[in-house]
Amino acid sequence: MQRRPAPASSTPAHLTTAGEPVTVTVARDVRPAQREAFERWADDVLGQAAAFPGNLGTSLLRPGPGSTRYHLVYRFADGESLARWERSAQRQQALERVEHLADGADYARVAGLDSFFTALTPPRPGPRWRLTVLTIAVVFAITLAFQLLVAPHITSWPLPARLLLSATVVVVLLGQVVMPRLSRWLAPWLRGRR
Repeated sequence: MQRRPAPASSTPAHLTTAGEPVTVTVARDVRPAQREAFERWADDVLGQAAAFPGNLGTSLLRPGPGSTRYHLVYRFADGESLARWERSAQRQQALERVEHLADGADYARVAGLDSFFTALTPPRPGPRWRLTVLTIAVVFAITLAFQLLVAPHITSWPLPARLLLSATVVVVLLGQVVMPRLSRWLAPWLRGRR
């Protein structure tokens, strides 16, 4: 995971790579007197990002006790979709409105399979075994559904073709559909104490 200041108006070239899901976290230290205004701003900007083409979900992680650091989390289908959002007029206008509410920003980006669990994972994630259990359960459910619904109709296919189709279905559903939603819904359990 890379940490650096949030990009202003242009997107670095290495963020424009297409092809795999990308999760971006922007951490901001909000001035204590501006928390309500910041949360309204965050609601607005996350709503705009959620409606942007290629967005797979957004969330706001509030600070823990004694902290002023908020985390805005954006998940996009690929680097190209993320780059379009980061270059958009909506985002630029939002950045102008937040300057007086927070001090600085840290930017982190995770791509590919690593991004399954980042949508609502706090800076200190819960026990790793919970992610493992959730992943096994989801892979099992998708594989079982594939075997019951699809496999009987492709028995004449060569084994490598059947396995390729099965792997493709599992990975696409896991990364694009099921895990982003389950990570949001099960966030409290995933963040549980060790």
